[in-house]
Amino acid sequence: MKKAKPKYMQIIDAAVVVIAENGYHQAQVSKIAKQAGVADGTIYLYFKNKEDILISLFEEKMGVFVEKIEKNIEGKLTATEKLLVLIETHLSLLSEDHHLAIVTQLELRQSIKELRLKINNVLKGYLQVIDKILIEGKETGEFSKDLDVRLARQMIFGTIDETVTSWVMNEEKYDLKALAPQIHRMFIKGFGS
Repeated sequence: MKKAKPKYMQIIDAAVVVIAENGYHQAQVSKIAKQAGVADGTIYLYFKNKEDILISLFEEKMGVFVEKIEKNIEGKLTATEKLLVLIETHLSLLSEDHHLAIVTQLELRQSIKELRLKINNVLKGYLQVIDKILIEGKETGEFSKDLDVRLARQMIFGTIDETVTSWVMNEEKYDLKALAPQIHRMFIKGFGS
């Protein structure tokens, strides 16, 4: 399996840096290879093309994202607590990785339809975590019984996503993680029973 090979993650991590610093369209495969410390041809042992690198990068990083969120919400007793931890973890992971924040917030917003569909597919795992929290909150009575889970999920993801994009666009001048309690409070008040 290609993912088990050490150079695979080396190339993924190099791609994050190169795409963040040069933009997706200017990020040549040769620049990614140089950053990864591998020969250009080595890239093609793992990836079909630059688009494949971008999708794989998102899959890998999103996988880590979901794992960390699930690990952090483990043992939390209420849906309300779990939602706060999800928001905190999301903001925390991106505030700690400047290059990844640029790639996820700006460079992944490609206009190529096929690319967008693949990205949306990768996002499903993350959105399912949000759904689980919302459904649990409805069942426990923490959230309104008539809460529209799909709409609430879009609001949560959209708000967190836009908050991070705004932080990146403002050159990361403020503490992103510090916004988590305020965002959480707005949701809880809106979702209340």
